[in-house]
This record gives sequence, structure tokens and C-alpha cells, in this order.
Amino acid sequence: MLLDDLGTSRILFVGGKGGVGKSTVASGIALAAAQRGRRVLLVSTDPAHNLGQLWERTIGDAPTQLFTAGAGGVTGVEIDPQRTVDRHLAAVGETMSRLLPERMRKQSLAHLELAREAPGSHEAAVLERVAEAVQLGLEDYDLAVFDTAPTGHTLRLLSLPAQLGEWATSLLENRDRSERFGAAMRGLVSARGAEGDTAKEAADRRLRQTLRLRQQRFTRVREVLTDSGVTRFVVVSIAESIPAMETVELVRGLDAIGIAVGALVINRRTPAESGTVLAERSERERVSARALVTALAGVPAVQLPLFPEELMGEAGLRVVAAALEAG
Repeated sequence: MLLDDLGTSRILFVGGKGGVGKSTVASGIALAAAQRGRRVLLVSTDPAHNLGQLWERTIGDAPTQLFTAGAGGVTGVEIDPQRTVDRHLAAVGETMSRLLPERMRKQSLAHLELAREAPGSHEAAVLERVAEAVQLGLEDYDLAVFDTAPTGHTLRLLSLPAQLGEWATSLLENRDRSERFGAAMRGLVSARGAEGDTAKEAADRRLRQTLRLRQQRFTRVREVLTDSGVTRFVVVSIAESIPAMETVELVRGLDAIGIAVGALVINRRTPAESGTVLAERSERERVSARALVTALAGVPAVQLPLFPEELMGEAGLRVVAAALEAG
């Protein structure tokens, strides 16, 4: 049973190549856990959201109750990247307006507007929301399941906590050097000049506090993501050569950034007893699936069948949840 293989994990990321059924598997895991009485937060970080269509519900950036069963339930959130960027830049702009002299504010806000479409700005903003969702999941839910974007986007997103944490640390170290130099220079100026620096010193303290809080947030997220007792990654693939190769590369990438892989789900397996053409396809899938399981030796594997119809809504997702439990 997949949930048993994942043990007491509190955070699950579900990912893989585009089009392999990540959202369906993530929803199935969430529903299966809820049926066991767990309170589940289901979060989509993929800009091409599918959760709303799968659950046949309107899901947005605010939590939406999708399923309830006794003490258990599923609450869904679809992170809106553009809204997240707008909110993130607005917060940064407000901070800059407080800290910068009046003469510099207009220019700084113009630069901030240019950053709206800068490479990495969406990922950094989405990471802020992921950090919030991780914290919410740990505080208010028994399990948080993240339905992620395709492989490359997800690896970049999950590697950001370390990179941004180092960036914040570097800025703080630069501020330290600047303050030491400033303190030395203030020893050379008149008492009047020193008094004139009071407002600047207060702004510097606020900036340092802001940087420290961001550093702590990124450090905390990285600690959670790299704690195998808390966080696991569920890799989803199909039994074809290219998705299988990309899956192996994804696992290597996750290993490089310290994120534990908890399970492999091989989706949409063609039944062998389906006529000559499909039987041949089933045999090719069997070979690919066996090679993939061998390549990821030690990772618990579940194989889901190719269902005869598209599974939508709670009733369809119950079928997926049951298959995951049986696997």
C-alpha cells in the first residue's frame, strides 16, 4: 500500500514528466489519506492547474474544502503564480518605500516593475507561497500533498531554498561589513553628523531584520524539504522509454539537492489481455517498467492500470485512491 510505504511523512511532493498523471495521483493520495481519517492540504504549484477539473470544483488561491469523511478531509489550493508575483512585489515595494530616501523611491519602484518578468521572479514568488503552504500543512493538517509542475520547473523550485538562503546570508554579511565601516567613519565625524545618521541607522536595522526573516524562512523550508522523516517525493511515470529516462534523471536531481524519494508510481499500464496490438504494447511497457524499477532499486513501486474511462470528480478519484491503496 502506497501510504504505508510513505510512513509518517507530513509533506509529499508528487512530480514527474508532463502528462503522466501527476495531478490524478496527487489527488488519489490525498483522498486515500483522508479516507484514513487524515486532514489533508492538497496544493497545486503547476501553472497549468488540473485540480479543479479533476475534482470538478472551482479551486483558487484560497483554501477550498473538497472532501470530508469523519475527521478526515481534503482542502485544495491552486497557487496563482501571477497573483503571487504581484503580492510579492507589492510587499517588496512597500518595504523599499519605508527604507529608501524619498529621492530614490521612484527609481527603485521602476526597477522593481522591470523585475516582474525577470527570469526567476515567478519561481522565487511561488517559493514564498510554497513555504507558507508547508508551514500551514505542518501546523493545521496531518498531511500536505503538492501537485508539482513538470520535472525541470520542479527541480528549479526545490533547489531555490538553498540558493536564496545563501543569497540572503551574503547580503547580511555585506551589511555587516558596511556597518563596521560606517561605525569607523562615524568616529571621525562631528557629533552633529552622527546625530544626522540616526534615521539611516534605523532604516538599516529594518533592512537587516527583513533580510534575517527571509534567511530564516528559506533555511526553515530547506530543513523541512531535506528531512526524510518529514518530506518525501513521489515520482510518477509511465512505462515508456523517454518518460522512464526522465524519471531516473529526476531522482538523481532530487538526490543532489537532498530530497528523499518515497515511492514510484508507474501509471496507465496497458492490460496484457487486450488483443494483439495492445498485448504487444503491454509487453513493451512491462520491459520499460521492469527497467525503471531496477534503476530505482530500493524505491517502493506501485503500478496503476490504464482505466477504461477518464476518472473525474470524487467518484473517479475514489477509484484511483483504491488502486493506490491496493498497490
